[in-house]
Amino acid sequence: MTRPAASGAQPRVVIELAGARKTYQTGSIAFEALRGINLRIVDGEYVAIMGPSGSGKSTLMNILGCLDVLTSGTYRLGGQDVERLGESALARARNRQIGFVFQQFHLLPTLSAWRNVELPMVYGKVGRAERRQRAEAALARVGLADRLHHRPGELSGGQQQRVAVARALVQEPTILLADEPTGNLDSVSARDVLKLFDELHAAGRTIVLITHDAEVAHRARRVVSVRDGKIVSDTGRAA
Repeated sequence: MTRPAASGAQPRVVIELAGARKTYQTGSIAFEALRGINLRIVDGEYVAIMGPSGSGKSTLMNILGCLDVLTSGTYRLGGQDVERLGESALARARNRQIGFVFQQFHLLPTLSAWRNVELPMVYGKVGRAERRQRAEAALARVGLADRLHHRPGELSGGQQQRVAVARALVQEPTILLADEPTGNLDSVSARDVLKLFDELHAAGRTIVLITHDAEVAHRARRVVSVRDGKIVSDTGRAA
């Protein structure tokens, strides 16, 4: 598990964007979604990236998650220049360094909770017995030790999102990247999921939360506001 830096030690930079630009081309029309973003996130931070629809936050999430590439500028993930990684190395980085939580839970409806959680390890060629053990431990961590054999349709929305969080954590990634994780939840379930994020952060997990909701964003310890493809404010920055 990620741990806070030792007293007196400089925190490790896990995400670093420098002059990040992303342009989408449709015929003769070019749209610049990111316009020179500079951003550093260190190990153990809880950062919310907030902005309205069309602000560039979703593009930024795709870049941070290695789901898209920059047009220009650099992105270093754990000190590695993402642009220099081949396809297999990039896939490994996504699978091992980043745990994804999405607004849509993306659970397979025919599989039990623990089998949904084990999926990243199947792709990582982890042995069956170890997959089961780690999946059960991840579900216990998010408070679902008694729901191992329940399928998604037998779980509430909040419980389904907890299964998704367990799946994101099971590979012990450096970063938990959550895209509008409460967007499909009622207010009670949303509070439960955000409380879980608070607990994970307190345990040393690095969390990057993408949201349009100011109330959700301000659960984080640092809020980066994006508008028109640029960072317009960065509050609560770690020392």
